[in-house]
Amino acid sequence: MTTKEIADRVVALNRANDHQTVYQELCAPNMLSVENWDGMYKEYNGMDEIRKKGEEWMQNVVEMHEVKVSEPLVADQSFAVTYYMDITYKDRGRVQETELAIYKVRAGKIVREEFQA
Repeated sequence: MTTKEIADRVVALNRANDHQTVYQELCAPNMLSVENWDGMYKEYNGMDEIRKKGEEWMQNVVEMHEVKVSEPLVADQSFAVTYYMDITYKDRGRVQETELAIYKVRAGKIVREEFQA
């Protein structure tokens, strides 16, 4: 797949709230995921750590009121997507936030994702 095809598929799957397929179908097994917001910087290496991160995040979600996914901005080997989320969390209450996700692609797979608020 080209970077554009991967970007379009990430957007479509996230709009359908199908995050599992993104990781199963489009990501390299040794992918690096980086969370970078509110002074927190944390790396997750490989699919086991990334899955655990996602499960822990979902356990903290009480209700997803709205999620919007922008069209991707695509370069040769990377793309960016903006996510708008209106979510009620157990530990933070209701939060509206916008997050920029930057993805790097190599050999037809996502090898790195970084999320910045």
